[in-house]
Amino acid sequence: MAKTLELLFATESGKAASLSFDNPKEPIDQAIVKQSMEQIIASGVFYSANGNFATVKGARVIERNVTDYEII
Repeated sequence: MAKTLELLFATESGKAASLSFDNPKEPIDQAIVKQSMEQIIASGVFYSANGNFATVKGARVIERNVTDYEII
């Protein structure tokens, strides 16, 4: 099962933006995730077409099952 941690932000223009990380370390510590997201915003490192990341909207872990089939 593949897992992804998705960090959700709002930009300066109020639009949604996100960052995704494969195989997050579990269990997820919500306080550390929020602190990290606030540091990302403060650093101004990431910029989207809708402006800089401005506020923390949330975070989520997405799980998906992948089944490969060999086609002969």
